[in-house]
Amino acid sequence: MTRRIAYFDCPTGVAGDMCLGALLDAGLPLDYLEQQLAGLGLADAFRLRPERVHRNGQAGLKLHVELAKVTQEPPTFEGQDHSHHDHSHHDHSHHDHSHHGTRHLPEIETMIQGANLSQRARDWSLKVFRRLAAAEGAVHGISPDRVHFHEVGAVDAIVDIVGTCIGLDWFEVDQIFCSALPSGGGTVNAAHGRLPVPVPAVLKLFEMGGVMMYDNGIQRELVTPTGAALMVTLAQSFGPVPAMTLRQTGLGAGTQELPIPNLLRLWFGEVEEMSAGCDRVCVLETQLDDTTPQVIGYTCDRLFEIGALDVFTQPVQMKKFRPGILLTVICLPEIQEICKQVIFQETTTLGIRQRIQPRSLLNRRFETVIVDGQPVRVKIASDTSGAIVNVQPEYEDVAAIARQQQRPWQQVQQQARDAWHDSGSRTTRQ
Repeated sequence: MTRRIAYFDCPTGVAGDMCLGALLDAGLPLDYLEQQLAGLGLADAFRLRPERVHRNGQAGLKLHVELAKVTQEPPTFEGQDHSHHDHSHHDHSHHDHSHHGTRHLPEIETMIQGANLSQRARDWSLKVFRRLAAAEGAVHGISPDRVHFHEVGAVDAIVDIVGTCIGLDWFEVDQIFCSALPSGGGTVNAAHGRLPVPVPAVLKLFEMGGVMMYDNGIQRELVTPTGAALMVTLAQSFGPVPAMTLRQTGLGAGTQELPIPNLLRLWFGEVEEMSAGCDRVCVLETQLDDTTPQVIGYTCDRLFEIGALDVFTQPVQMKKFRPGILLTVICLPEIQEICKQVIFQETTTLGIRQRIQPRSLLNRRFETVIVDGQPVRVKIASDTSGAIVNVQPEYEDVAAIARQQQRPWQQVQQQARDAWHDSGSRTTRQ
């Protein structure tokens, strides 16, 4: 079975209109997007105008969200740090002052719920807006329901957020990932004066999402609250591109020319699902020729404590015929970085090899039997058809009885096996 992945590569940050531009560039039909957005009841408040542009010589799609009743008066936003426009990416020539009203989160939620979207696009949109309101509320010390957007910010954010969720749903994405995000720098104009970048709402969203961030040297606002809310809510993790077969790409352009191309790169790929009874593990390896046995023992203990599946050593012959130790760690991919950190901290190694490998697994469950009045856990392994392949009493439970009664460990182990078979045969007859 194939799993479809979307990866947002954001070298110059992320804003809602860049996400939408990248989706359209990758093949999302504009008429489908407009038809879905029409259900929000905002048809007279905006129109979408895609434009092919070049950024540092590279082509991309810039999506203009043009709001009705244009004036040059700048927008103001109560209860927020700054507008939901990105000062480095958005075009500020269009502002909506047709209603002069505000929208609160409950009103926006009602609008989304009544828009006849697919269930996934609706759920994603609601989650993103709730995350955005939670961040804005935390910054201003008010509850998310009390956060309100002046009409411009509401329309702009609704189109960006709901449109992006519609697009990702149209591409039938199963998992979403995002690159590390640039922090940006400098200051921006906001409703209540100048603010440092990242602005407080974006910084709060980064904190809420555990975002991996870095400084790319560009002193501009690179991530907007809307863009941050989308990524923090939808992306499963931030970092390198996951293993996948690349199928489609889309480039969404920002407004300004920057030292590097101001393009969000959206990559769609596929990965074959592991069959039942299979998963993937990370294998870490390093050779050591100047580390004491005590250090090796302590390192192994620490690796097991943090969740390594297995740790073992083998004697090897190294350069200049020096005797050494090959340390191998098998762990789940999600803790490989922590395991590498422990190896670097505790040993003298200067490098660690790593690879992801498929692993075939038997299904496992535990049952408890009573041996001489004491409980012993028994691990039962079965294949995909349910047939039992292996039965193994837990070592520590058997050892505790063997020590207490001063009996051979193998004798207690066999007694536990017999107890399980007896109980199993009774269960079968029932």
